[in-house]
Amino acid sequence: MKILIGTNNRAKTKAVQSISSIYYPKASFENKDVPSLVSNQPMSNEETRQGAINRAKQLMENSEATFGIGLEGGVNEMNDTMYICNWGALATSDGKIFTATGAGIPIPEEIAIQLKAGAELGPVMDVYTNKNDIRHDEGAIGVFTDGFVKRSDMFEHIMLLLIGQYELSKKLS
Repeated sequence: MKILIGTNNRAKTKAVQSISSIYYPKASFENKDVPSLVSNQPMSNEETRQGAINRAKQLMENSEATFGIGLEGGVNEMNDTMYICNWGALATSDGKIFTATGAGIPIPEEIAIQLKAGAELGPVMDVYTNKNDIRHDEGAIGVFTDGFVKRSDMFEHIMLLLIGQYELSKKLS
């Protein structure tokens, strides 16, 4: 079994490998940096979901892999509050697409203002925390939960939802 991962982001890769290895212990993994084909900072659930789907579908073009995983982080505004949002997509060789979303948490207003002005969350968080490449480690959700939930944890939950849908579809077909 070969699983393609549509990113080189360490937090996303960790999530895919740690969850997939539980259910598919003999799986091999290959990272491919494919574009999301959405804006660098997705600003809605719809755009974030589409980015995940785009990554997963591109992975499976001309591929013999079992499935490809696209994971995308973004933000979504609801009732004047901006939230972190995240989506995943699993694409199979026969063209099936499964999607799932994960946890969301409000973003502090001083950061939301910067995002609305066109900034990207990752670099804003680097400045906010005085760290580099936070998106590869705890991510914004790790900062906003005081380390209780890290970015890889958030995407692990999505992986469970994706694999569960995939396995159920195999039983039903």
